[in-house]
Amino acid sequence: MSRPGKRIRAARQARPEAALPLEKAIAFVQEKASAKFDETVEVSLNLGVDPRHADQMVRGSVTLPNGTGKTVRVGVFARGPKADEARSAGADVVGAEDLMEIVQGGKIEFDRCIATPDMMPIVGRLGKILGPRGLMPNPKIGTVTMDVKGAVEAAKGGQVTFRVEKAGIIHAGVGKASFPADKLAENIRSIVDAVAKAKPTGAKGTYLKKISLSSTMGPGVEVDVATATAPHAAQAAE
Repeated sequence: MSRPGKRIRAARQARPEAALPLEKAIAFVQEKASAKFDETVEVSLNLGVDPRHADQMVRGSVTLPNGTGKTVRVGVFARGPKADEARSAGADVVGAEDLMEIVQGGKIEFDRCIATPDMMPIVGRLGKILGPRGLMPNPKIGTVTMDVKGAVEAAKGGQVTFRVEKAGIIHAGVGKASFPADKLAENIRSIVDAVAKAKPTGAKGTYLKKISLSSTMGPGVEVDVATATAPHAAQAAE
């Protein structure tokens, strides 16, 4: 295993041991984001759930008020007028069987996949390809829909989808290190709020156990959960 570079080691040594209020955590992450590119700021939420149980699965989507800072390529499985609607809304790739064949050939030129309900028999054949990449359309997060225009515009406008991993953790990009701190804070509280609202019926005990913040190349820092939770979501966080 290669040894971390001098910059990374120094940043880790400067990492606070105690959880910080959200605004101070953001300031720390921005200060340590010293790569030559605009690093992505990522939030990690440790939840008190066991995703192996169906009644403890957490997934959903939220449109960040200040966008993600990333250009999102959108692929749409649709035919006829809905395919035209997708193109007009700005979809990057649109098709049906032809798009299925392209994906089966190993060429995936989209970061978000949307499908109309009638396309799911075709998309279902791509489950082993799209599923592991987190690209499989799902009605629960609005990517299987007849409102193709709205779905494409949401994906292009800063919508983030989330799904809890086996270890009970959700990771999500919430902007760029160059964003104003208050814009990052607003984005972070939006996704924490969305995850709190998505609390499953089977969750017991503390739901939002821990929140961490980091940049692409920088060290992580723990965030005081109470400072990252919108007032109306505070009850769901317990």
